[in-house]
This record gives sequence, C-alpha cells and structure tokens, in this order.
Amino acid sequence: MKYYIIAGEASGDLHAANLMAEIRKKDPKAEFRAWGGDRMKKQGATLVKHYRHTAFMGFVEVAANLRKVLGNIAECKKDLLTYQPDVLILVDYPGFNLRIAKFAHKNHLKVCYYISPQIWAWKRHRVHAIKKNVDKMLVILPFEEHFYKEYGVNVNFVGHPLLDELAKLEPASRHGFVRRNNLSEKREIIALLPGSRKQEVERMLGTMLKVIPHFPQYQFVIAGVSSLEKNVYLHWIGDVDVRLIEDQTYELLQNASAALVTSGTATLETALLSVPEVVCYKANGLSYHIAKSLIKVRFISLVNLIMDREVVKELIQGDFNEENLTKELERLLSDPKRQRRMLEDLDVLKERLGNSGASEKAADVIISMIK
Repeated sequence: MKYYIIAGEASGDLHAANLMAEIRKKDPKAEFRAWGGDRMKKQGATLVKHYRHTAFMGFVEVAANLRKVLGNIAECKKDLLTYQPDVLILVDYPGFNLRIAKFAHKNHLKVCYYISPQIWAWKRHRVHAIKKNVDKMLVILPFEEHFYKEYGVNVNFVGHPLLDELAKLEPASRHGFVRRNNLSEKREIIALLPGSRKQEVERMLGTMLKVIPHFPQYQFVIAGVSSLEKNVYLHWIGDVDVRLIEDQTYELLQNASAALVTSGTATLETALLSVPEVVCYKANGLSYHIAKSLIKVRFISLVNLIMDREVVKELIQGDFNEENLTKELERLLSDPKRQRRMLEDLDVLKERLGNSGASEKAADVIISMIK
C-alpha cells in the first residue's frame, strides 16, 4: 500500500520514522513518500522536501516567508494528487498540515492525523476542521483523547512514542561519552538544548551561554543537530568554555546533572530521562504577544501541562535572561530536596503517559483504516 507522510520538524521526523518501521512490519510492500527529514529517508521514504526548507516559526516569520509557505503548500497538493496514496498521515505541524488535510478530504483521500497539534492550548476552533477533514485522530497525551471526544472527533489514545524511543537506549557509559567528545572526566555536565530550528538557536543559545561563567566547576555541552550548519552554533560560542556535539542528545542527557531546555518536545525527553531542567522560551516580540492573547493554558512545557502544575520552572520571554537562568540553575544544582522532589514528580509523569508501543498501536489503526 502507498503512504504519504508529512512531518515538519525534528521530533516529527523521529516519530514518523518509527511509525514507518512499524507499518513496514505489518505491510512489507509498503511504499512511503514524504515531507520530512533524514530519519524518514533512512526508513525508505522518497523525500519530496526536507523539513529544514519548510520550518518557519511564529506569526512574523511565517508572514515574512509567506511566498515560500504558499509555494510549498501548492507543491504538496499537486504531488498528493499525482501520487494518490492509500492514506495521508499528518504528523503535528498544524499550519501546513491542516490545509493539506482539507485539500485531501475534498479529493477523497483518507486522512490520519498522528500527534495532535496543540489546539487545546490555542486556536480551539481548529477542532471543527479536524472533525470534518480528518478520518482518524491518533493522540499521544492522555488528556487529548477526552478533549477530542467532547467534540465528537474519531480519536484514539495510543501512548507517547517517546517511550518507545527511550526504551531502545542502552545504559550510557560516561567514560565512553566523555572520551569520545573530548570532555573533562572531573567536571559534571550541564546540557544546553537550544532547539532544532535555526530560529530557535538564534534566539536561545546566546542567553544560555551567559550562565557558563557563573558555574566554572561544570562542563557545559550544547546538544546540536547535524541538520543545521555548524556556523549557526559557532556564531554564538566564540571563546566561551563550552563544547558542541551533534546528534547525541539522548546520550548527553543520560550523562547530565541538569539541563537548560528550549520549550518543545525536548522538555519531555529530558524529563523522561530523569534530568532536572529549566524550561526556556523566547519568540519574536510581536509573535509572542499575539500568541499570549490567544493561548488558553497556564503552562507552555509538556511536563507541566501533563502534570497540571509547575514541576519544572518556565522562563518565558522577558523572564528568560542571564540573572533568572543563573538563579534557577543554581537552585537545581545546590538544593537536593528540590532535585529529589522534581525526580519523584517525573516518575509520576512517566506513569501518566502509559506504556510503550505507541508506534505499533498507531500502525495497527492506520492499516485497519485502509483495509
């Protein structure tokens, strides 16, 4: 059978690739055509366009790149009609994917949405378009199933695919990791996760690096991604005492004593690896004020949203500065009771996300849709 998959950033690429692997186990003759990244390509997808050319964040950024965005949408629509898949699988990325869902529905293609956009936080009106244009919604957060059922959407909770990914990890060897990356054996590691998009790194990394002189006894390490050019990171590093590694985020977190993390999937990854963290976020000023007027939830991090209370500290926009970052990191590193309390909360978080097997469950539903 023929599958058309659209993912718009790094985490979507990861989860889509794992889904593809499970689909192939059940459908060995599966053909995949996709908008995504390197992981999906390794799973055998014919890649139409890499997400590095399609990922635009925020109202202002999208407006500035509107011609590219509209061009990508038009290209995708044309490609879909030419390919005529048995099912279209959309992975998060709502600004793009909801438009494609509407088009696909009008053209009588089956549509499955895997990993819901966060419409429960803002733009709730989108739920009506989802009900109309999406044949099956597969959600990965426990409260999302209840939300969609209230609106009569055909929904299944499959569990969080990060649990599958993390279950594959081998116990990390600190010595091997430190030696391979030329790090200090004597200093504990603090991980810096500035995001996987160029815009995120440009906004977040400079401020994160400012805390380093306050903690000379620690080794700071940036979790980079090879999909971005090294100069995106090196521009900010200069002569700061920090190391940059690429595509080793999980191993880095397994060896870290704490982390400064840009809001997004990485905050949940960090939590599930039981690393105390400070969540950071800064957007374009205009984009932030527009979003703030529309957003309907108390928190931005998935950790706090799932727990429905503040488990990890969030430093947003103006609060994201050197002084606050330094203070919150110092609290994490010097207060054993706070660390222990946070780690206990993170254990509860894991229980709420359910068992592993999300990718397999999603594959079962999608294949049954086609049959």
